[in-house]
Amino acid sequence: MNTTKLIAILFSLTLCFSCNPKEAQEENPSPITSPILAKDILGNPEYLAISYGGYRQNSRDVQPTVAQLKEDMKILFAMGIKVLRTYNVELPHASNVVAAIDELKKEDPSFEMYVMLGAWIDCKGAFTDNPDHNEEDVEANAAEIQRAVELANRYPDIIKVIAVGNEAMVKWAASYFVQPGVILRWVNYLQELKQAGDLPADLWITSSDNFASWGGGGEEYHVEDLTALIKAVDFVSLHTYPMHDTHYNPDFWGNAPEEESKPDSARIAAAMDRALAYAQTQYQNTADYIKSLGVDKPIHIGETGWASFSNGHYGTEGSKATDEYKEGIYYHLLREWTNKEGISCFYFEAFDENWKDAGNPGGSENYFGLFTIDGKAKYALWDLVDQGVFEGLGRGDQSITKTYNGELSALLKEVANPPMKESLTAQQ
Repeated sequence: MNTTKLIAILFSLTLCFSCNPKEAQEENPSPITSPILAKDILGNPEYLAISYGGYRQNSRDVQPTVAQLKEDMKILFAMGIKVLRTYNVELPHASNVVAAIDELKKEDPSFEMYVMLGAWIDCKGAFTDNPDHNEEDVEANAAEIQRAVELANRYPDIIKVIAVGNEAMVKWAASYFVQPGVILRWVNYLQELKQAGDLPADLWITSSDNFASWGGGGEEYHVEDLTALIKAVDFVSLHTYPMHDTHYNPDFWGNAPEEESKPDSARIAAAMDRALAYAQTQYQNTADYIKSLGVDKPIHIGETGWASFSNGHYGTEGSKATDEYKEGIYYHLLREWTNKEGISCFYFEAFDENWKDAGNPGGSENYFGLFTIDGKAKYALWDLVDQGVFEGLGRGDQSITKTYNGELSALLKEVANPPMKESLTAQQ
């Protein structure tokens, strides 16, 4: 399907919504541009970024209120976060996040927060027994893009990036992935709106996807449409997850024989250094591929993170990767590296969300937050609690305190050493 046909579909859907981008601009006289631009924010260590979902129940049917979102925004702002990433616009969450930020800005002129707005993209028949990865769900995707356009025009001082799709091209997303040409067409559509003055000229457009999808992995991703997409986006938003590969590709993870006699802290530190190097390699492989195309584009990290618990592949019966101690080390290693190199890192994620794996309360997807659902700061943030950063702030009725009552010895009792490399090799 060509861009002209897609635009025609969008136009008809827009009539159904009874509000197109130009009408939204006329209804809201706010200026399209603002002093702070995406290029000023991304890669600037004074604007730390994070992935955010504010869900506090085990189902997204229970939407967080604007008041609850404002609680979270204050907590994140206190720790230096000024850029959030959301994931879709269909549910009220994304628009309520932006509304919460808008209210806080009006209440406190010193409050500053911006958004990378995610637009979810699906293939035809996504999340059914017969997904068609060669076709997209045109109607649903067009509606999602339209919602993103309207929100970006309504809040140009807050929304600085639209990301088309979340891990929408990586082939292991078997329930919904699309071909790069689908993402390319929507990116081009948004870029055309910018050129026509129907979106803020300084709004940046990207797609947020696995490093392999951006060319940093196997050659099966090296197709013409990906090259065109890399040229079309304003920057590349790359995902890297060493934690997952402690199970799926664990060569980097296990301790070497000479490390076996070292103290536990040294064995863990060595493994976490290798995890950082693993992420850096995926980043560099992607950068090298993009450079090989003759393209010079900023590359930022749209997602990376480390779960604090797993009853599956990554827990004590698996790769022994997940606990708050290792999560804390990874968080600080990633911040140190990306801040030094001028890379934005939308660290995944701010708060635990137990809807992610509602059927398995011990699933790792429920434990990627730097805070627990009830507002306790995990080990990665204990130093900020000590500094009084969160004084007077809380989540619900819970003030911000440390997990494990701040007792490192109690935490370390639950921390397992990485396996020996030879044992991991034997399992493969």
